[in-house]
Amino acid sequence: MENKLAEIDESLEGIKCVFLDLDGTIYLGGKLISGALEFLNRCDERGIKKYFLSNNSSKGVKEYMKKLADLGIGAQKKDILLSTHDLLAWLGGNEINETYLVGTKGMARMLEEKGISTTSENPQYVVLGYDTQITYEKLEVASVHLHNGVPLVASHPDMVCPGPNGGLPDVGAYLALFKTTTGVDPQHICGKPNPGMILHKVSELGLEANECAMIGDRIYTDLAMAEAAGCHGILVLTGEATLDDLKLAPQTPSLVVNSIADLL
Repeated sequence: MENKLAEIDESLEGIKCVFLDLDGTIYLGGKLISGALEFLNRCDERGIKKYFLSNNSSKGVKEYMKKLADLGIGAQKKDILLSTHDLLAWLGGNEINETYLVGTKGMARMLEEKGISTTSENPQYVVLGYDTQITYEKLEVASVHLHNGVPLVASHPDMVCPGPNGGLPDVGAYLALFKTTTGVDPQHICGKPNPGMILHKVSELGLEANECAMIGDRIYTDLAMAEAAGCHGILVLTGEATLDDLKLAPQTPSLVVNSIADLL
């Protein structure tokens, strides 16, 4: 997609909607990033719509709503877009209702609410999410299914989940484990950087992509999705990516700031 974007600066002049990554952008671990709440208030004051995005499939929407509320951020169900939503759309589109899930109880609930089994003995797919409740039994059962020819689908590609003490193993790390163990690559990876995660919302709002900005801390998901969608990509340096990483990246963000607190 050709990306014809006007230059923007920290004032975000001309931006009508922001898509906000969570881990590493709004908060880090369980702590709100300094100035994030004030930025969100400025969005409200200026009438800029805001949506919270996360590739982190370890939590369901209700859990994210509670986490945000505990941090002083009010969010409705419609304001939260997860990689699990993209995964559910993909599973539904491919008529998949029997899976073996390597994922958390929260993720399992989201699938089961849509009529998708997550503990099938004869799964159509092994589904891999960010499992913070991982057990060796899950790895063992999933590996046997993969050895037996069951294909693999993943909720997102993130290698690490940012934390206050450094990066933690995320889905990309689990994918490397399964590749080493079974030789199997995922047939499909959902979530960011798939532009569909935000383009359906841009269309629903009646906006043009160049009136929207994706703000996040990852180059290969947040910035890659912004580029694919044709919207502005704004990199914050409070999470995974560094300026040195940016030098080697294929994407060029519209703006780089130290923190979301620097915007508006």
